[in-house]
Parts: sequence; C-alpha cells; structure tokens
Amino acid sequence: MRWKTLSAALLVATAMAGPSTSQVGFNNREAAENGWSMEQNRSAGWHYAQHRRLSSALGTLQPQRQGIIDAYIVSIGLDSDPVFGREAGEAQKVLARRYGATGRSIFLAAGAGNETVGTPQGSPPNLATALAAVAAKMNVKEDVLVLFATTHGDPRLGLVYRDGNNAVGMIAPKRLAKLLDDLGIERRLIILSACFSGVFVPALNGDQSVVITAASSQRTSFGCNPGNDWTFFGDALINTALRKPQSLEQANDEARSLILLWEAGRGLVPSDPQIFVGDKARVWLDALEARMPKTETPKVGRAANETT
Repeated sequence: MRWKTLSAALLVATAMAGPSTSQVGFNNREAAENGWSMEQNRSAGWHYAQHRRLSSALGTLQPQRQGIIDAYIVSIGLDSDPVFGREAGEAQKVLARRYGATGRSIFLAAGAGNETVGTPQGSPPNLATALAAVAAKMNVKEDVLVLFATTHGDPRLGLVYRDGNNAVGMIAPKRLAKLLDDLGIERRLIILSACFSGVFVPALNGDQSVVITAASSQRTSFGCNPGNDWTFFGDALINTALRKPQSLEQANDEARSLILLWEAGRGLVPSDPQIFVGDKARVWLDALEARMPKTETPKVGRAANETT
C-alpha cells in the first residue's frame, strides 16, 4: 500500500524545508498548490545533464498536422521507486500506439543519473516545461494532451515528487489545473495512478476533459512495491484494457472489474477508481479512437496481482 511510503516522504519534505522555511511557517498545502519542489546534494553536472536530457527529448516532438486531431503524450513517473518509472515508460508506448502519437510523446521518470543522455528527470519543473513545449507544438483548439502520471498520492496535497533523499515536491490539483489552463490546453485526457487521486477530478473536470484516477479522493490504491512492474491500476488499465481495440469507457469498465477482483482476493478496501467524461469531450475522443489500431498488443512485465 502506498500510504506508508508516502508518510515517510512527507516527513522528508518537512525536514528538507529546513530552518529558513520553518521560521516563516512552511505550509505543505500552500506549497503543493504552488507546485513546490526541492533538490539537494545535486552536483552542477547533474543539473546540466538533466538540461541536456530534457532538451533532447523535447527537440524530438513533431508539430501538429492542420485539420487532424493529433494527440500529444506526456507520461511521467514522479517517484524514484522503480515501479513508477516502469509503469510510466510502458504507458507512453501503449498510449502513443493507441492514439497515433509516435513522434509526439515524451517520457520522464524520477531517479535520473549524471549521464547527459537518457530519460529526463520526472520532476514538477520538468513536467511544467514538457507541458509548455507540447502546448507550443500543438493547436490547443484542435489537438489533445494525454497526460499519464504515476506516483504516491496524498488526500490534501495531491501528487508527490520524491527521488530518494535528494528531491521532494508536491503537485496539488489546483496547481495542475492552473498549468493546463494557463497554457490553453482544454482538450485533455488525464490519467492519474496514485492514492487519493480522485481529489483531482473537481479541479480538472472541464467540458472538454476526460479524467481517470486510480482511486477516489478517500481511498488508497495498491501495487506500488518498488520491485513491481505495475501498480494494480496501471496493470489493469494500461497493460490490459487499453491494449485492446475497445472504447475508453469499455477499457475503464474492464480495468475497474479487474482491480476490484484483485482487491477482493486480498481482502483490501476497494480503491474505487474514478472516471469523468466532459460533455464536449466526445468530439475529440471519438476522432482519436476511430484511428486506434484494430489489433491487441501483448502485456509486458509481471502481473500486479501476482506480486506484493
């Protein structure tokens, strides 16, 4: 279960805030709503390497095609526990294939090293930069952002960023909504794999939005042991249901059924995944899904319900 690990991460956040911030009263919720993050013990070389990695990844993004509803994928693992990087990496592939976004997708994952080549760091600032780069490439009135994020979650703070003892941060629903709104991205499919991720639905539920979350605002989700290849939600929705030529709603129903079955088999309190589909979202969603591949791809990795 994700909550125990998250509690430790939040203690690290408070500690990393340090004396200077504690003197003025560090407020976790306010920090999350401002998209707060902190790096420590990072070398100048590490920062330069991340600049090189992100610049390289963003440089490969292709421009949109006029008159065609293009999808742009941003997939991010915000915690350095390997399960999140694995999940986000495969989600990028599955979503790019399903929505024809080859050349229009980017993958970020926490835990990046000092090499100048490789996956860019999955951090709140890099997420903001990636979203801005995508907005600059797309026609925000025509094209669609598909954002997949996987990490630990908090019912008050939203998504948590953590890279061992070197980095910590938070992205509240208000912060994510403001990033997207300021960029003018109205057509968006947001998929959040985190405990309590249902807290994002009220902030993101515009009439052009689709939001799918791993849990309700009051429930934890499961399967985030660092050695796993998938969380329960990621395995059910990304690795199973979205590989098939079926509608998003059908895929969501299949994923919910699988998750409920796995949770019941372990005696867990149901995570209660959520879905919201805006009144005007069908215009772009139907167009994207009409072009999805007609064949299913095989699942990868170990099944989440077979691991701890």
